[in-house]
Amino acid sequence: MLVIAKKKENNPNIEALFQAGAHFGLLRSRRHPSSQPYIFGMKNKIEIFDLEKTNEMLSVAKEFVKSKVAEGGMILFVGGKNEARKSVLAGATKAEMPYVAGRWLGGTLTNFPEIKKRITKLEDLTSQKEKGELSKYTKKERLLIDREIESLQKDFSGISPMRSTPAVLFVVDLKRESIAVAEARRLKIPVVSLSSSDCNLKDVEYPIPGNDASMKSIEYFVNQMVSAIEEGKKSAAIASAVKAEKKPE
Repeated sequence: MLVIAKKKENNPNIEALFQAGAHFGLLRSRRHPSSQPYIFGMKNKIEIFDLEKTNEMLSVAKEFVKSKVAEGGMILFVGGKNEARKSVLAGATKAEMPYVAGRWLGGTLTNFPEIKKRITKLEDLTSQKEKGELSKYTKKERLLIDREIESLQKDFSGISPMRSTPAVLFVVDLKRESIAVAEARRLKIPVVSLSSSDCNLKDVEYPIPGNDASMKSIEYFVNQMVSAIEEGKKSAAIASAVKAEKKPE
């Protein structure tokens, strides 16, 4: 009853958050002080997020993402823990954005020129294989090349669309992806994060306090980011069309 009392029946966004289980936090003993303002209460020793505040911060984050995409920016999805991988992969693929749905490689952002070389090598080897150009090698050499392609795909296939550092990082579990967040902060790349009550929400520009451990909750927030990206693309297309109409013949 604690959570139900806090819901606004006429607000479909809060109802959707509730149905996704976004309100579940963690034990009070695990709470980071920065998340305290977003806690509404406790149920069965588990802290409960104030979904009105979660909804507000989600809306702010979505508007920011939409504006960056409208400017032509790329959003990098990051979620390496088991509960997040499937949703991050599906969401980023749908939005046609890069992603890291596994282990974050140190230097992915701060040493991007070197990472870009690895991406180029993956693309070159893959292209050669598809064109049958590897037939000139011995069977053993082809086997070694296949293994290299497999290794490169595992590490770099998700970020292969990136030709430069992203405009924004969307991170599932700020604490879990601390290395990625630290690299983004070093390069002054803004971060949007879905973060539970054990995270330091002051570490990122656009924190979204909510359940970052449930697959259903993660999927909901990932889909919200995808929606914001799609809206940003539409805005960019409209602006481009208007600009084209204004050009003198």
